[in-house]
Amino acid sequence: MNQYVTGITIKELREKNKITQVQLAEKLGVSDKTVSKWETGKGYPDITLLEPIADALRVSVAELITGNPVRNSNVSANMMRSKFYICPVCGNVIHSMGEAVIHCHGVLLQPEVAEETDEEHMIFVERIEDEYFVRIEHEMTKSHYISFISAASADRMQMVKLYPEGSAEARFKISGVKKIFFYCNRSGLFSLNLIKGIDDRNGGYDNTQERRELEKAAKKLFG
Repeated sequence: MNQYVTGITIKELREKNKITQVQLAEKLGVSDKTVSKWETGKGYPDITLLEPIADALRVSVAELITGNPVRNSNVSANMMRSKFYICPVCGNVIHSMGEAVIHCHGVLLQPEVAEETDEEHMIFVERIEDEYFVRIEHEMTKSHYISFISAASADRMQMVKLYPEGSAEARFKISGVKKIFFYCNRSGLFSLNLIKGIDDRNGGYDNTQERRELEKAAKKLFG
């Protein structure tokens, strides 16, 4: 872990809740001098105290560690606002519906920002009965490959893990799918908004002006 709760965060949250060092200390079973040490950067609270501190300051442990307020939008959020965290060390893929503090191999992961598809990462989507057949025009070598393809609808996320020397393709149940995500180990995360009738395996999905206009329309429709 390369990030931990700071004294500044504890002090700001304590003052926001209008409680004194003595009152916080009593809640935690420590002395007010100990709280003072934390707030002045002369010491750190033991990891076993993180949850009690968070409870006393009315925040989540994630907020306490990062120092950033996290709005609990998960109740009304949907899969269309999904976030992906990819470990650069082991390639582990973590999916989240909201803000999260995620570490892997000691690295604090940041959510990937999805880019629009381009000529080097062309996607082909064909509807076959009740499924979407998705194919990415991309090499699949050990040094350069597509790591996963996923399909998002409002209430579910379908994901297929891919491997080097395999095929960059997957099938998904349509089930209201509105967006496709895929990840290139060199170039990062890409996404495509699906609009009925514009995606075709034979014609492809290229970098044309028509495509850009359709994508803008999709953003207005699906967010």
